[in-house]
Amino acid sequence: MSTKETISATVSRKAAKIDALQAAYTLVGDDFAAVNALIPAKLTSDVNLVRDVSTYIVESGGKRLRPLLVLLTAGALEYDGDAHISLAAVIEFLHTATLLHDDVVDQSGKRRGRLTANEKWGNAPSVLVGDFLYSRAFQLMVEIGKLDIMAVLSRATNTIAEGEVLQLSNIGNLSLTESAYKEVIRCKTALLFEAATHTGALISSSPSHRNPQSVEAMRQFGMHFGMAYQLIDDSLDYAGDSKTLGKELGDDLAEGKLTLPLIHALNQATPQDKAKIEQAIQEKDNSNLEEIVDLLERTGALNYTLDAALEHTTLALNCLDKLDPNPYITALRQIATYSTQRVS
Repeated sequence: MSTKETISATVSRKAAKIDALQAAYTLVGDDFAAVNALIPAKLTSDVNLVRDVSTYIVESGGKRLRPLLVLLTAGALEYDGDAHISLAAVIEFLHTATLLHDDVVDQSGKRRGRLTANEKWGNAPSVLVGDFLYSRAFQLMVEIGKLDIMAVLSRATNTIAEGEVLQLSNIGNLSLTESAYKEVIRCKTALLFEAATHTGALISSSPSHRNPQSVEAMRQFGMHFGMAYQLIDDSLDYAGDSKTLGKELGDDLAEGKLTLPLIHALNQATPQDKAKIEQAIQEKDNSNLEEIVDLLERTGALNYTLDAALEHTTLALNCLDKLDPNPYITALRQIATYSTQRVS
């Protein structure tokens, strides 16, 4: 089965996946509603532009998977307080800040089917409002008042920033290896998913009454979940549907980014095909996207990327085997499966 056929089969099963995802939202419905109420309440500012830009990007229609993971992790470990609501908002603010900065760096004009903030207001407001969201997130961390959580999140934000710089420095780098690329996406993408489940576990108990094995299992679950999520994104950039994704296909190619499909294809392609890929990367040109996708098909690069995502999903699910089963663990399993088989 070709990658396009694989994606098509995934689409045909989409309704069942959405039902599984919706079941997770329903399980934490009250908490999720509280997070959605807290987020706009914490976006208040005397500066109208700050309020307008931050509200626009936060309400842009994302799934809010990272806050959802915080809530489900807390439920899985039987947390009975309410600080996880603030923690989920922190994670969403950090994520939103990275989106604002990413879109400026990538010169993106569209996200989730809408104009990006930088396209609508310009680069400077987008960067500065991203800074505002980072600082507001840290204000919320102080209100939560747990140093271990602040330690995890401060390290995570620092490493995420390093990952962004590392990705930027690798633009057009045709010698980028698979292992080096996976380290980039671990820092840039997977780490915030990891931080969501790690801090969700940490907040669920005091240090003196904490099960280190449960915390570590949740941390690793988030990391593997995040790796799978990004690898699926890598595949969808070439084999997805632009209307479903809410962005143009081939954006990575147009930005000169080597992701896993291209890295694998370069290692497998004939010299002639390799030259075509190298030229597209060096010139940041996706005008021959169909030809590049065909090359990715013929070298097995897209299926290779999907297999890599499935491997991380399996590792994530194995982490959950170390925890006592309950409805929240079941929901985490369903979300991990949904994430690997999603089409947007």
